[in-house]
Amino acid sequence: MDIRKLSKEEVPPIELLLLADPSEEMIMGYLQRGDCYVGELNNEIVGVYVLLPTRPGTMEIVNVAVVDEHRGKGIGKKLVSDAIRKARIGGYNAIEIGTGNSSINQLALYQKCGFRIIGIDTDFFIRNYSEEIIEFGISCRDMIRLKLDL
Repeated sequence: MDIRKLSKEEVPPIELLLLADPSEEMIMGYLQRGDCYVGELNNEIVGVYVLLPTRPGTMEIVNVAVVDEHRGKGIGKKLVSDAIRKARIGGYNAIEIGTGNSSINQLALYQKCGFRIIGIDTDFFIRNYSEEIIEFGISCRDMIRLKLDL
């Protein structure tokens, strides 16, 4: 898989980004502040992530998504590993990521990549999303914050 940064002229894969974040408004907001990277197989986009600086010395991965038929093949891990590498090369001290309390697979992936849970933003999804999000029969209410020191 090749991973590359989208140029400013390219249209971001909104439908793919919506798999990880159901709010197009939120997506458009962080796309303006960050860089969008796509993973391609045979010239087809199969994964995406958005990376942006948040505080001095800290980068954040704000969206990671993989096309449904390519899940379970290690693509998400490659995308997260690429983001970590880019943050290191950029001289950042830490990289963070947040996910929903109901995002069981994502929580496992991020911890396997070395991230540690550092906090919970209680009711984040209730405050910031108009429609309820349900995953695995669990109401997504809280943002679980994770961090990896670089």
